[in-house]
Amino acid sequence: MAKEKATITVDREKLAEARGMLGAPSASATIDIALTQLIRRRRLRADLAAYTRTPSTAEEIALGIVSPDWDDLADDTDWDSDWSEDQ
Repeated sequence: MAKEKATITVDREKLAEARGMLGAPSASATIDIALTQLIRRRRLRADLAAYTRTPSTAEEIALGIVSPDWDDLADDTDWDSDWSEDQ
């Protein structure tokens, strides 16, 4: 992605704290990481908001309720036994 040089005014203490938290090598890297995280979070919030505006369909609700029938997996195997003792 192309980068653009910009002159900005920031709170030195906030920048130092953010740089330390992120382990960023420079002020520019700190700002770049912070902007990337901000964009990702805003996109995620927008995606979540889009899903919450759409009510679940009856089929989606039913899928959430379905519980598998595990009866076909029942057998006489003792899964807690230590198989190395049988060797």
